Amino acid sequence: MKTDEQQIALALTGASGAVYSQRLLEILLSQGRTVHLMVSAAARILFSDELGWTLPARASDVHKFLVAEYQCDPDLIKVYGEQQWSSPLASGSHKVGVMIVCPCTMGTLSSIACGSSDNLINRAADVMIKENRKLIIVPREAPFSVIHLENMLKLARLGVCILPPNPGFYYRPTELSEIVDFVVAKILDQAGIEHEIQPRWGEE
Repeated sequence: MKTDEQQIALALTGASGAVYSQRLLEILLSQGRTVHLMVSAAARILFSDELGWTLPARASDVHKFLVAEYQCDPDLIKVYGEQQWSSPLASGSHKVGVMIVCPCTMGTLSSIACGSSDNLINRAADVMIKENRKLIIVPREAPFSVIHLENMLKLARLGVCILPPNPGFYYRPTELSEIVDFVVAKILDQAGIEHEIQPRWGEE
């Protein structure tokens, strides 16, 4: 089945790195892409701590909050609850071609690696793997244990893109936003999404 490249699934979990998701959302929405958003309970706490966002528990209220935050077309954001099995993302019949888990906790990574599908984030990731679609995981932890590394290797062997948010400094960044954009640019490249937020190596 042909997927719709204008549709992106984005899962937010409780790992540190909310600024990456914030910037990623900004770019996707500015390009007019439809974002299917999943927010874990831990992510709501994290986004409050790191961004000062008070994300409500109800998906419909999260939708209202983000539409106001980004001043975007309401139809561009679809928000689903953790146990919302009626979401199209729970089925392989949906047309979303790319899913990004950013940031990704080690607990979410483990659940995806073992195929537990005990919530919508894990099920949506399982669907992407079984349908041979692009799944990008941005794991945020330091240091990685052997368990973490084995789970990442298992997923990498299944074709999942493991993209730790490791910034490069050869562009000599002077602001935090430049460091964030370095990582977000890598995510967008893996998702096959054109952007101009970071110059490519060898370009002026």
